[in-house]
Parts: sequence; structure tokens; C-alpha cells
Amino acid sequence: MKICMMTNTYLPHVGGVARSVSTFAEEYRKLKHQVLVVAPEFDGKPLTRRAASIVERVAAFQKFNGSDFSVRLPLATALSTRLDEFRADIVHAHHPFLLGDSALRVGANKNVPVIFTHHTRYEDYTHYVPFDSPTLKDIAINLSTQFANLCDGVIAPSQSIAKLIEKRGVTVPIRVVPTGIDVKAFAAGNGARFRRKFKISANAFVVGHVGRLAPEKNLGYLADAVATFAKKTPDARFLVIGGGPSEDKLRETFEKQGIAKQLILAGKHTGKALADGYCAMDVFAFSSLSETQGMVVAEAMAAGLPVVALNASGVREVVRHGKNGFLLPARTPTKNFAAYLNRLQKNKTERTALARAARETAEEFSQERCAGLALAFYEDIRRLTRRERLIAERSPWGTLLERVGVEWHLLAQKAQSIVQAVVA
Repeated sequence: MKICMMTNTYLPHVGGVARSVSTFAEEYRKLKHQVLVVAPEFDGKPLTRRAASIVERVAAFQKFNGSDFSVRLPLATALSTRLDEFRADIVHAHHPFLLGDSALRVGANKNVPVIFTHHTRYEDYTHYVPFDSPTLKDIAINLSTQFANLCDGVIAPSQSIAKLIEKRGVTVPIRVVPTGIDVKAFAAGNGARFRRKFKISANAFVVGHVGRLAPEKNLGYLADAVATFAKKTPDARFLVIGGGPSEDKLRETFEKQGIAKQLILAGKHTGKALADGYCAMDVFAFSSLSETQGMVVAEAMAAGLPVVALNASGVREVVRHGKNGFLLPARTPTKNFAAYLNRLQKNKTERTALARAARETAEEFSQERCAGLALAFYEDIRRLTRRERLIAERSPWGTLLERVGVEWHLLAQKAQSIVQAVVA
């Protein structure tokens, strides 16, 4: 199968969507499928020759509105000869705007189905856009819902998100397919090596966190909770892997508590270094309420870490309270979150039992299994849309009408989303 994946974020950008696209792309290639990834230009460490060989870059603004995102230029995807010659069997959009719009146009032009993965609760990210407001959040919700209904099928990364988008009005077929993880790689990390590199004692109790350090990740709460625990536990360390605008907030919280030396901001890591980082931890702490899938939570479990997290979408599908970690109510006071960290630090037997169960849970999210689920959905959608595609193909007007219809629906979608949000 020829699979074209269109995404607004891709490697070397460090983030959940970029990692999801690259993980699926690599698994598809292992299974001998052909893959083309269309993504904006992005400054950063060059990709390996193998990784770069499947990527078609489009012109983009870098570091949009002070973030680490790239935004493709208008008409940048009037697209390339390479995309035209690829002759995709299926187009997979990973965002409902920018290159998402382009995905619908390509699907109409080439008469192929379009799949959309609802990676993100977009209303939680409107602070990256000027003039953020409740109305803008409503527009984000309406746009993603209406975009989903312009596609032939939607992938939800978790059951939580499948239920949410169905409630919001998505009527096309929905399939739950998590982003897979490389279970063996995360289990094989060298934690001792990572500790030596960052001068963390072998005897230290390390609470860890991995992810983008951004406001939507609820890091103020996490910093307060871990600092409360660390202040009473001198040999505790908070190891944070990732980067972003909330880094200063973490540093400020620990400085105010007089325990700045117990915070280790290790920066961004990928590949073997990331696996080493996970394995350098004793427990994983997670407080985000905006996830669609707890991918870093599953990675942590693959490394054998019990998890303390807040009950939220995506996360509740991975953390099973008292089995592989602790899933606390979303409004849990920070002192109670800290108490569970203290419990795990004191009780090695319980920690070991939870870690064993965590490794078993991680197997459910293997990249091989998840790629198989996605490919099966592609085939189902191709079969379901075959009749209408044949009709369009045989009619001299079919493709033209499809193109006009897509442009009209995209325009109407945006206008309707704005009107609905303003009226609400």
C-alpha cells in the first residue's frame, strides 16, 4: 500500500504527533509499505538518510508565535511533483488545518480516501494563538469536529477521545488506535549511564517526567507536588526530560522551596538517550489533563516504572490504580499526590510489584500491534469507499465535482465554526 501522511509537525521536532507519525511510518516500511510524509520545514538536527528519504518538506514560518512549531506558508502545498507521482492509496491527515486542508484536496484530486487522527484536544492549545478566548476554544472544537466529518474515517488514540469526539458530533467511522511504542528499546535503557552523566547518585530516589514543558501540561501542579515530596526527602531528585516555555516555572518552584539542587532539567533526548533517561528513574509522575493518549506513560511502563498520574483522557487507558501505578482524581491536592510518591519511595516491595505489572501493560501498546490496527482500518475504509470512488473515476465530472465540493466544505466549515462559537 502507498500511504501519504500529512502533518504540521515532524522530526526533528520533539513532540507527541511527530513521534507518532515517525513511529507508524517506520513500522509501515518494515512491513514493505511505501510511505511519503509531507511536513513543514523545521530547523534542527538533520535526520538520518533513511528517515529523510521519505519526507517532502513544504515552505513554512519557523517558531510560530514564540512556540517551537512551524506553520506552512499559504499555498505552499499546491504541492510537489513528488507527491503527484507518489500515487497514494490512502492519505492520512494528522491535523485538521493547514496541511490537513491540503490532505483533503489531495484526496479529492487523486480520488483516494482520507483518514484523520484526532491527536490533540485543540481547545487546550489556543494559548499559542493571539487573542485566545473561550470563543476561540469553541472554534477549535467545531473546526476539528467538522474536519473529521469531511474525512472518510477517524483514528482516536484512546477510547476517551473516541467517546469525546463522538459526543461532539463526529459521524464517520471511528477506530481506536494508540500510537505504538518500541517496548524492547525502552526496557533496555542504561539508567546507570544516564545517572552518571547528570551526576545523580546511584542511591538517589528519582521521580521522573518526560514531555514538552508547556502550559497545557499542567506543570505548575506537578512542580508543586514533587517539590512538596522532595523537600521532605533529601535524597530525592526530580529528573525532567524535555524542553519548552514552562522550564522556568519548574526551576522557580524548586528555588522557592530551597531545593534547587534536587531538580535536574536534562533537556530534550531521543532514541537510546531517552530510554536511558527513563531507566534512570524510580517512578514516573504525570499531571497533564490535556492528553489524547498517555504515550510517555506507556514508555515509562516499558522501562519498568510505576506511574503516579491524574485521571484524565488518554492516561486512564494506561494507568490502572493499584495495579501498575496510582491514578488520582483530577482535582487531587498536590500534598496527596506527594503522599503517593512518598509511599512508593518507602515501600520497595510494592514498587517492584507495580513495576512488573507496568511492563505487562506496555506490551499492549507495542508499535507492531498498533501499526497492524491502523493498517486494518485503512483497508476497511478503502473497502467502504470503493463504490463511490469507482463512480467518481468513471464519470468525467466526478473528480471535478469532488474538488469543488471539498473547497466549498472547507470554506463552509470555517465559517460555520466561527458563527457557532460566537452565537454560543
